[in-house]
Amino acid sequence: MLCYQKDYPRPQFVRKNWTSLNGIWDFRFDDEKKGEAEGWNQGFQGGKEICVPFTYETKKSKIHDEEFHHFIWYARRFQADNMKLTGNKLLLHFEGSDFFTKVWINGQLAGVHEGGYSRFSFDITNLVTNGENLVVVKAEDHPDPQQPRGKQRWIPENFGCWYVQTTGIWKTVWLESVPEISLHSVKMTPNLPEGSLELEYIVDYPDALDVSALEVAAEVSFDGRPVAKVLTAIGKNPTKVTIDLEAAEAGYPWGIRTWTPAEPNLYDIRFCTWYHGELFDEALSYFGMREIRIEGPNILLNGAPLYQRLILDQGYWEETHMTPPDEEALIQDIDKIHALGYNGLRKHQKTEDERFLYWCDVKGMLVWSEAPAAYVYSDRAVELFTKEWLDIVKQNYNHPSIITWTPVNESWGVPQVETNRTQQHFTEGIYHLTKSIDPHRPVIVNDGWEHTVSDIITLHDYEEAGENLKKRYTQYKDQILTSEVYHSTSKSALANGFSYKGQPIIISEFGGIAFDRDKDGWGYGNKVNTEEDFLKRFESITTAIKEIPYVCGYCYTQVTDVQQEVNGLMDIRRNYKVDPGRIKEINEKRVACWRDELR
Repeated sequence: MLCYQKDYPRPQFVRKNWTSLNGIWDFRFDDEKKGEAEGWNQGFQGGKEICVPFTYETKKSKIHDEEFHHFIWYARRFQADNMKLTGNKLLLHFEGSDFFTKVWINGQLAGVHEGGYSRFSFDITNLVTNGENLVVVKAEDHPDPQQPRGKQRWIPENFGCWYVQTTGIWKTVWLESVPEISLHSVKMTPNLPEGSLELEYIVDYPDALDVSALEVAAEVSFDGRPVAKVLTAIGKNPTKVTIDLEAAEAGYPWGIRTWTPAEPNLYDIRFCTWYHGELFDEALSYFGMREIRIEGPNILLNGAPLYQRLILDQGYWEETHMTPPDEEALIQDIDKIHALGYNGLRKHQKTEDERFLYWCDVKGMLVWSEAPAAYVYSDRAVELFTKEWLDIVKQNYNHPSIITWTPVNESWGVPQVETNRTQQHFTEGIYHLTKSIDPHRPVIVNDGWEHTVSDIITLHDYEEAGENLKKRYTQYKDQILTSEVYHSTSKSALANGFSYKGQPIIISEFGGIAFDRDKDGWGYGNKVNTEEDFLKRFESITTAIKEIPYVCGYCYTQVTDVQQEVNGLMDIRRNYKVDPGRIKEINEKRVACWRDELR
């Protein structure tokens, strides 16, 4: 896209004047919790060096200490001369820091943030000086199961499918110079049935500004061809405007170019903020014209039934854990998933680097966006989860590749949701809050089982034999969906008091076949020892699901091995364990089923 800048951390809202603060920082553990009392916010001595954004637990950080350290400090110098231009604000952005983060600039508090997965920013304009400046960060993290943790362990050793914790800065830190009059954000909603793009602007400006002279222009192009331009007067925040793309594209042979996995067409869009006819701010972005909706038992993409061939993607790397080694690693993962014959992925228990979502948009990879789970239910857990989840939805709303929101998985954080009305209320509340921000995408509130209100009924089943899997869901469909019969997890499909209402059904976890000749580790079911045995079992269970007539998709576990897990189609270093062509052939093979045309 025209907005693309390599390594730019926020690829859907791009400005030119920015600088990365990734690299070597001073670092210190504060196990005695004495840093603030001793004035470490002014700078500190006697520590180590760390390579940001890799956490101290990782090899790439240069520290590689996997023990819990609840209080850690970072510091580095930066130059502000070229960033703080006359009339501009200087913003400090953190793409992700886990969990409670406190930031000082030149010894003065810039701000605090609670939450490990969402982006946050501080205006540091009045705290910096010309020349050299000091940024100090204190991160506080505890093995508290009330926090949204995702796959981070909360005991000293890895267990089950939970891995080494992630503490402190784990995504890019960067500076951005922004005009005092500037576009703060834009929410882009494609309305394919109406042939239009709906925009919602929020503009930052000084209180004394004459708002009547403030305007924002949106210029749309496709592959370098101008399409439409709309100039909007900004009278209040937010300001809404609609671009009629159908009329704009009426003279073009193909009309509106839609986004699909096969043809991920994207429009470029340029936003210019004007005041009294003077250009103050320019931001570049892009959007995709696509519609995802539910119609009876079908999921429709742009009005056509969509069969989803998904794979579970946890986004872990050997030497960097949750942080991608570089942008190329993100691109490689998407390309290798496509080479395996999948048209989408379920990003599991993690809010991924936004550059990943950019490349999913560009390359046509469907994405289920999932929240990191807490593991106990309490008032604090509800508060922490709700705030961060809503931030994540708003942060990633504009990405066309995201077609499903999945805030809760397998009753994690709501362990009594099957029978406990309080926990059921929470899941219903999260569903409706998500819908209040985004009424256009399906929401799955408890992926796997014990659903309350959900747009799609998803089931997890790690059955090893394809014939058993097919028999279970063809002969006992009604009994499973009324919870008279449990599926193989011994869990009910729906929580007490809730009934199946004809929603689409997807087997959203299955497989997990453990296969690694060289090491121990676990997966689901019995480990296989040869590629032939792996492919036989993989084909058996995958084909069985495709032959279940009412099921409209599946999600295989998983892309890669992760730490103690050896159930990936690739190892942790992204080497295929079996011939990817064979996997692709099985995934894309047509089966004798009345839904065959969807594949």
